[in-house]
Amino acid sequence: MSVSRHSPARSVAAHAVLLIYTLIALFPVFVIVINAFKSRKAIFAHPLALPNAETLDWVGFQTVLKQGDFFQYFLNSMTVTVGSLFFVLLFGAMAAFALSEYRFKGNTMVGLYLALGIMIPIRLGTVAILQLMVASGLVNTLTALVLVYTAQGLPLAVFILSEFMRQVSDDLKNAGRIDGLSEYRIFFRLVLPLVRPAMATVAVFTMIPIWNDLWFPLILAPAESTKTITLGSQVFIGQFVTDWNAVLAALSLAILPVLVLYLIFSRQLIRGITAGAVK
Repeated sequence: MSVSRHSPARSVAAHAVLLIYTLIALFPVFVIVINAFKSRKAIFAHPLALPNAETLDWVGFQTVLKQGDFFQYFLNSMTVTVGSLFFVLLFGAMAAFALSEYRFKGNTMVGLYLALGIMIPIRLGTVAILQLMVASGLVNTLTALVLVYTAQGLPLAVFILSEFMRQVSDDLKNAGRIDGLSEYRIFFRLVLPLVRPAMATVAVFTMIPIWNDLWFPLILAPAESTKTITLGSQVFIGQFVTDWNAVLAALSLAILPVLVLYLIFSRQLIRGITAGAVK
């Protein structure tokens, strides 16, 4: 007798694999957070032990919060991330609506061209991007980072959103046109609310690489006034001496926005990922 597709054994095995993967993914975060609350000696002596009365030490957070520029780094990261997300979601949704709604010569080629951005890392064009920013006078500005991250996030956004927008009922859109709605109102009032799970998915997948990125802030905006939190954490890393308490505390604080975003959009994210899996 063949094993049922929904047998308990198969379900347990699938959940076991997912649980193991989750533990592996969360392990580095766990190590960073617990060591951020421990003394330097305890970090190296017992890195996997939880902080207790003897090893508990707030010196890392005290050092980070006393660093006058830390809040500026945090604000820069928030500005760049929120700005990039706004433009990625806006332009990505508009491009996806055009590709899914209007059939024109070269429609497929445009979609494939945008999909190339998913396969080709934007870092390969770092030299050309730097030359462009120098010529435009945008080096050491947050605008340079927003432009780069918007270009980086658009291919994935268009790819995901266009697939969701093709599933929106044509009858609904045609009814809106009969009622006199313009294409802009159909887009903003009818289509966007129906693809919120996809928008949340794009937002999460776009935010994490932007927030964690060190490459482009180091190259395009290394000035003290434009450093992001990831680049700013490097001030605690020296050639000969590294303040590991401060580094781990800064990284722990940097995790909070990503965690908050996931908690806010978790339900929409799961709906977006699993949409279409069950007919």
